[in-house]
Amino acid sequence: MWALEVGENRAVSLLALHDAHVAFGDHPLLDGAQLSVQEGERIGLIGRNGSGKSTLLGILAGIAQVDAGQLQRRDGLRIAHVAQEPELPLAPTLGESLAARSDPIPGATGSSAAHGALDDPAYWQRAARLGEFLHRFGLESDRTMQGLSGGERKRAVLAQAFAQQPDLLLLDEPTNHLDIGAVETLETLLLLESPATIVITHDRAFLDRVTTRIVELDRGLLRSYPGNFAAYEARKTGELAAEETARRHFDRFWAQEEAWIRKGVEARRTRNAGRVQRLEQLRAARAARRDRPGSLRLSLDGGERSGRLVAELFDIGKRFGDRVVVEQLSLRIQRGDRLGIIGPNGAGKSTLLRLILGTLPPDDGRVELGSNLRIAYFDQMRAQLDPQRTVAETISPGSDWVETAGQRRHVVSYLGDFLFPARRAQSPVRMLSGGERHRLLLARLFAQPANLLVLDEPTNDLDIESLELLEQTLQDYPGTLLLVSHDRRFLDGVVTQVLAHEGGGQWREHIGGYADWAAQRARAAPAAAPSRERTPAPAAAFAPETRRRMSFRSLRELEALPREIEALEREQEALNSRMASPEYHRCGAEQIRADRRRAGEVATELEQKFARWQALEDERAHRA
Repeated sequence: MWALEVGENRAVSLLALHDAHVAFGDHPLLDGAQLSVQEGERIGLIGRNGSGKSTLLGILAGIAQVDAGQLQRRDGLRIAHVAQEPELPLAPTLGESLAARSDPIPGATGSSAAHGALDDPAYWQRAARLGEFLHRFGLESDRTMQGLSGGERKRAVLAQAFAQQPDLLLLDEPTNHLDIGAVETLETLLLLESPATIVITHDRAFLDRVTTRIVELDRGLLRSYPGNFAAYEARKTGELAAEETARRHFDRFWAQEEAWIRKGVEARRTRNAGRVQRLEQLRAARAARRDRPGSLRLSLDGGERSGRLVAELFDIGKRFGDRVVVEQLSLRIQRGDRLGIIGPNGAGKSTLLRLILGTLPPDDGRVELGSNLRIAYFDQMRAQLDPQRTVAETISPGSDWVETAGQRRHVVSYLGDFLFPARRAQSPVRMLSGGERHRLLLARLFAQPANLLVLDEPTNDLDIESLELLEQTLQDYPGTLLLVSHDRRFLDGVVTQVLAHEGGGQWREHIGGYADWAAQRARAAPAAAPSRERTPAPAAAFAPETRRRMSFRSLRELEALPREIEALEREQEALNSRMASPEYHRCGAEQIRADRRRAGEVATELEQKFARWQALEDERAHRA
């Protein structure tokens, strides 16, 4: 096990946490935790819901205290902390609201003069930086606060955090409420600005791209794993297997010793003091051991098969005032399809779901639903939950029993599959946390058989372990699935086709998951226009006054690149052709995942080779 220790490398340490203890009642969140953060590190902090991740981040930010232990910070350390649900003070404009949170910015009335900031050059530099980062996140400081969405509020606070040029950036679930474009912007900024970062998130694609180290908070202890999330997964699998083996051996030996001590006369005759003392130590160790918490146990009942046609849309259109949400969309959804709907916040994804289900009539065109549909709908706003009902009544109104997959179970036993202890069954819904409400809605959804499953942002508030279990459950689901999500890896693991928003009310269907859609979008873009962060610096910026010819090695590489690109494009076309086959979904989940993985790899290689080709062509033109 890779235990995290202070001073584990010789880089400059920004802060160090020594032997930290924090407990709420008799439940320890930190139990002798150790942590050291170095300059330039990007740490992904992961753990089960309720394990204490946000508490730990608050301690590092200085807004909470440890019960015991010590926190050391470097002198003058600048920390920016973005909470899971950041607050913005009421103000006429976004700029004034951000000014009220910290330093003033131009245009903020009253507070600017109070601080005497207008004559300070550093003030204008900070204001310019804030404007730059707001623009990168698609916002302007003169934007009114009225109607500001949760995603826009999160983007504004993230922009302010970057503008402060912190030495250490603490982010608590920064990808919540963000669409895929905003998440990718955040990833790019973290890589370009390179502050030391500790981030709590369940977005595995984000962790893979950004982090240099994973730190897991597990039963009060912090364990460190070098590399990104993929490296953590590979190592963690072996650790859990070794832990389970050691636990079984311990329990077997302990049971043998307990059986020996209870043998009565025979045991008293053969009893020795050393063995009795060892048994007392075993009992103490067993009492102090903190086993891993339980996991969700999910199962989906597909019920009776629906008709072959689930839904068909004929040139439908939908507008709200001057805003066009859908324009002339035709779409056929058949039994067994797994459709992912992606697009920016406010594009109308939830509206599109309601149009498909027939609960919202279109302004133009028509929608036809198939036969024998049994629909289960997961609402991201959790509007289906009555806050006055108890947890048990929400699952099974008027009865103590639930029938799932042909089996009759007591509602308390069924709730246990979703990590609700028996004492919580009679708790009112209004007393539940966000994560508990999320699990309760899943429990209600899965309690009834359904051959059409509609999930609108089902991944929010789930920890990574529960997220992976939900993904696996959906992979085995025999019915039809409609999914709205901003989680790229979840989409890749579940859906077989994507309906993507392309602006102006236009939606287009693509075969495959998110990675396939991204690859197709990259192919549609000009090949010689790589993304900004990958654009090589002009060769002239580094060339000496006397021009030299390209090296023989570079010339050979330039000559070989077109052939390599053609080979990759042929492979990509073959993959796309196979995945576009109407019977492709019958290939099995393993083959589909392998094809998606390879399609993503090919798209990345193509992008890199086009960028390299452009760089070498620029170099050749400069040296000519």
